[in-house]
Amino acid sequence: MRPLRYAFAPMEGITGKIFREIHAAHFPGIDRYCLPFFSPTEVHVLTPRQKRELEPGPLSCARLLPQLLTKSADDFLWCASAIADLGYGEINLNLGCPSGTVVSKGKGAGMLRDPDALDRFLDAVFSRCPIPISVKTRIGLEEPAEFPAILAVLNRYPICELTVHPRTRRELYAGPVHTEAFAEAVRTAAAPLCCNGNLFTPSCVQSVTEAFPTVGGVMLGRGLLADPALAVRCKGGERTRADLLAFHNDLCAAYLTAMHPNQAVLPKLKELWAYLRLLFPEDGSWKQMKKCKTWAEFYPITQELLQNRPLLAEADFLRIDQTEAAVCTENHSR
Repeated sequence: MRPLRYAFAPMEGITGKIFREIHAAHFPGIDRYCLPFFSPTEVHVLTPRQKRELEPGPLSCARLLPQLLTKSADDFLWCASAIADLGYGEINLNLGCPSGTVVSKGKGAGMLRDPDALDRFLDAVFSRCPIPISVKTRIGLEEPAEFPAILAVLNRYPICELTVHPRTRRELYAGPVHTEAFAEAVRTAAAPLCCNGNLFTPSCVQSVTEAFPTVGGVMLGRGLLADPALAVRCKGGERTRADLLAFHNDLCAAYLTAMHPNQAVLPKLKELWAYLRLLFPEDGSWKQMKKCKTWAEFYPITQELLQNRPLLAEADFLRIDQTEAAVCTENHSR
């Protein structure tokens, strides 16, 4: 049996270039980091920010996967070609983003509304794309019953890997995933499969590999933000307080070198700590963090937690309430 491949899901606003490189330096075990999506426009020019994100740096193009969010075949093909010219050998199509803003424009999970239109889009891009295309999808817009028709369309194309998040767009990130829908993909998908969604602990990952031994990969998102050592632990390693502290402080130092502490670094770290705090017992620290207006207020709270407070065996995702889950969908693509 081939080793299970581990991917880090693209999380808009969090898993940018600095985060990826610091995480990889401290926590080995991720085979592929997915870049937060690019949304190409008809101007067909990579912005300076996009160029910085696409600069592979120490990770190399082989360990990075750019993701595109678009409903225009021409824009997709232009961007795929530009990314191929930079040395990348694969591009990922986002059919999973459930953000209301994205879906209202017919992108992301919004493309699942009309399987015939999706078929026409895929026909156009697969016929001319210079590099292999992988796809990340949800199982429908409103109901799991939509998935067989969507999967039938996807099966017509040589997708190099299909990542399935077994929820509908309507479900956002709430409630259990639809295991039976993923089982349908295992039975009938033409492409190699990767599983995504609610993989928060090593036991969650083990349950997937035991139930679906032919699945070659898992994509971890929120679980890795709450426990940056999750992939290490899935592979038999351990999480230590020293590792978490070193990762966090190196990340802070890199951000502070590149960005304004209050205007840019503080919002980024608040987003990260919305998940990382789940690794510690609830003690009011998160309420303090959310109220902080400056980096100078925020940073000492993180140090107290990381250095002195007990660590939970597993991140307590039951403390993510539905209000937070809804807000997350407007900011992140998992």
